[in-house]
Amino acid sequence: MIDIVVVLRAEDAVLDFSTVLTAPDRPEVRVVVAGTGDVVSLSPDGDPLDALAALGQRVRPGGVVGAPPGPDTLRGLIDRAAGEREARVWTHSPGDNRRSRGRLGRDAAVAAGGRTVRHAVGYSPFLQYVSDEDRALDAAGVARKTAFVNRWCGGLLAEADPEYLVDTPRIPAVERFFAGDAAERERLFALLASLGDEAAAVADPWEFATSPYEQERLDATTAWTARWVRPDDGPLVEVGACEGALTGRLEQKGFRVLPTEPNDAFRARLDASRPESAPAGTEDLAALAGGRHLPGAAYLLVEILYYGQEPALLDALPTDTLLVALEPGALAARFDPWLDGNATWRQVDRVELVAPAVEAVCLGRAYLSKRGSTGLVLRRRTAD
Repeated sequence: MIDIVVVLRAEDAVLDFSTVLTAPDRPEVRVVVAGTGDVVSLSPDGDPLDALAALGQRVRPGGVVGAPPGPDTLRGLIDRAAGEREARVWTHSPGDNRRSRGRLGRDAAVAAGGRTVRHAVGYSPFLQYVSDEDRALDAAGVARKTAFVNRWCGGLLAEADPEYLVDTPRIPAVERFFAGDAAERERLFALLASLGDEAAAVADPWEFATSPYEQERLDATTAWTARWVRPDDGPLVEVGACEGALTGRLEQKGFRVLPTEPNDAFRARLDASRPESAPAGTEDLAALAGGRHLPGAAYLLVEILYYGQEPALLDALPTDTLLVALEPGALAARFDPWLDGNATWRQVDRVELVAPAVEAVCLGRAYLSKRGSTGLVLRRRTAD
């Protein structure tokens, strides 16, 4: 049996897997530096400092080693490292907040074939993991790791790009590992891609169908909408409808909903959930504001204004009523300052839809704090 550590960059092997590289009873270790295609062999009876130096010599400046290779390339690298021997694979977490590492962790698990795979928790500031094995470094182990950083990663300590930055949270004194199955890996990867298209890698990545918190939020949002708009007022335009968790609830209340969803995979699932209705639109907020071709009794912008959209786009929407829901921190930081100086809209309601809660995600592999949701009803001033 040998251990194969599959990482994007050379320093990753020491930052997250030093207990694998230097354990007193370790087998032979092969480190696959996937970003460069290097395979580094570490003898079980060699000096741990020599092993770390062999990796330190391969550390590159931030950005020099970028996107990870795909599963086919990784499979070739893992097979080359293993040779004819039985091997166990260690790699990044699919939920690593650095998307390059998360993508590699997901793909390396696929490329490993039937081999045992262990993921490092790695850098994940938004999740707490239920790990399967925790390895605490002793004082000598911490000293080796920090000495490695100071000798080989000096430039990365001041790196501006968070994909390559090495700072205190990325130098753990306790290295934590878990063995996730394929479903857990895919859900972790999709959850941490929540602001990108890769969030659609699995159906229902935010677990709207099973999460008590999300069920409460959606039910409260539906009831709140029905207090301010009646079905006979006209259609509701739901921007960023995702897979239709809110759409279906509103339609059951008798509303005619015109959902839009720019993500192809989400939109396909949305359309499949309502086969008797017209297909959802493809527009995002900017397209709806620019085209002004989809008038509605109200526009619903529920938990979507996290994607860098300019709030000023709301002024051009063809409606006199906006229902906006966001977590309180985002409202205070970005939306309220815009609204305070806005001459087009006035606030007529603000209500807590759901309180914050801590909840398990990804089939119980991790948990996180859901931050609550606040609903705002805005009326166009010219309509008064």
